[in-house]
Amino acid sequence: MMIVLSDAVIEALKDAPLPVQRAFRKQLRFLAQGLHHPSLRAQKYGGASDLWQARVTRDWRLYFRIVGDSYVITALIPHPK
Repeated sequence: MMIVLSDAVIEALKDAPLPVQRAFRKQLRFLAQGLHHPSLRAQKYGGASDLWQARVTRDWRLYFRIVGDSYVITALIPHPK
């Protein structure tokens, strides 16, 4: 699977703390290997049938859609507690 970053994610990544940036890149490598990697804890998000959430760190999440043979990363945000 290919990974595509939205412009919003690229901007969010620039503003994210350095440890989050590193963890994000690591998690993308896991996502490229497979959606069900345990470190990702990927799951469908809420009631949306095509939006997924995965863990970046304990406090950050990435959101993505599966479009054809690509994971389209749509958001990188702090996880609300």
